Amino acid sequence: MVKKKNTLLRKVIKNTIATMLLITAIFYLYSMYINIEVQPQTAKQTNHYNTIKTMQTVEEVEKNSKTIADVIESVSNCVVGISKLQENGNSIFLNESAAKLGLGTGIIISENGYILTNQHVAGAKYSTCYVTLENGKDYKASVVWSDENLDLAIIKINIKGLQYANLGNSENIRKGETVYAIGNPIGFEFQKTVTAGIISGVNRTIKIEEEKTSYMEDLIQTDATINPGNSGGPLINPQGDVIGINTVKITSAEGIGFAIPINIIKPIIESYKNTGDFEEAYIGVFSYDKEVIPYLDSNANFENGIYVVDANIDGPAYKAGVRQNDVIIQIDGQQLNKMSQLRSYIYTKKPGDEVNLLIQRKGIQIPVKVTLGKKQA
Repeated sequence: MVKKKNTLLRKVIKNTIATMLLITAIFYLYSMYINIEVQPQTAKQTNHYNTIKTMQTVEEVEKNSKTIADVIESVSNCVVGISKLQENGNSIFLNESAAKLGLGTGIIISENGYILTNQHVAGAKYSTCYVTLENGKDYKASVVWSDENLDLAIIKINIKGLQYANLGNSENIRKGETVYAIGNPIGFEFQKTVTAGIISGVNRTIKIEEEKTSYMEDLIQTDATINPGNSGGPLINPQGDVIGINTVKITSAEGIGFAIPINIIKPIIESYKNTGDFEEAYIGVFSYDKEVIPYLDSNANFENGIYVVDANIDGPAYKAGVRQNDVIIQIDGQQLNKMSQLRSYIYTKKPGDEVNLLIQRKGIQIPVKVTLGKKQA
């Protein structure tokens, strides 16, 4: 009896083990089946994800293509019209030209009413001009700073809360980069006209022949269309940063315009924005870049520096020993190769500050210490 019970028990145990093995096998096979079914689905999901990603990329491209319009619209809100006449009858249908009316363009550079433009648009320091804002309102403006050689001026209107432009960096711009010019090419009916182009050249020098011959140096050359009324308007990059102020156009050639690099005026702008004033230091020399020298003195020979074409006899540099035809190689240890570098550095100083020049005269290098004076209006 006991033997039969043991035999029955062994059968039950064997059957139980067999059943468990069968269940395990079935579960394993089912799992394999599920995995086999999941793979195509995963591939399908991956393809779907890639399709979505591709669609997003297209949307991003479309979005970026619209960004330029948004940027230009934003900067255009900071662009103003400038006239020397308060009542100018500015319709082109009245045969009034931009030159006759004194029309030009400016760019707002602070929320409290400072505007940057050309000197030939706004006039000399302490003179008056008139500004038309984006909303069509007119304001009387005073010229607080002006430089004929740079053809730049800063004017001020008594208003706050203005939208103002962001100033970029003109130091490392390169040929081929896209730029946009904004201005009033004929009159206020065509205000804020936008033209596109590229940077065609940098550090350009042009000869200006008016009452006296002079040169404008270190200019940005662009093929963006610049007409007389564009003078004083901004030249911007695709990010909307102002990299230059449009100034002149060669009328004898098509597609050649110029802008003054923004970096040269930055120290003065910051001073007015922060303190409401700028006390300009004066060194009393006017120099040209090396590229201009063949026009002036074919015998001049130097590797680095800027060539002194005029040293004011009453100026600080002349009193310290600097003379015409000298070459200024360094200022306070900084290498000079462009007149704009000297100007920018002097703009960071105050009257009474001392600067150390290294000049070259007939092949001999001479150190000169100059105490800067105060520039008179």
